[in-house]
Amino acid sequence: MYKQRGEKLWYIPDGYIPETSSGDLTSHESICVLNTSSEDALLEITIFFEDRDPMEKIMVVVGARRTKHIRTSSLQQDGMPIPVGVPYAIEVKSDVSVIVQYSRLDSTQAENALMSVMAFPIQ
Repeated sequence: MYKQRGEKLWYIPDGYIPETSSGDLTSHESICVLNTSSEDALLEITIFFEDRDPMEKIMVVVGARRTKHIRTSSLQQDGMPIPVGVPYAIEVKSDVSVIVQYSRLDSTQAENALMSVMAFPIQ
């Protein structure tokens, strides 16, 4: 049996989907999840805001021994996506231990910027 790695609870405090992009690339952000377990991981994602109630219970499956890049612009609650131009934070809960990274492509200017950071794990 393959050893399971990671944690079951992760936080990403800085999220933001820009309203505009320049050039051919669209600004976007992704929650990058690695599941090394032999079981599928069921993620429950919560999006927190500064001035409104959170978007809760957004469910995503990451297959056993697979990776998944989840664009935050694709996440919805009751058909409503995360609003653009609004700061937010992310909580990722999983039923099995996973590893979570966060990536952002900012193409709001001609000089694109790409950043990627590990999410904050809670034991």
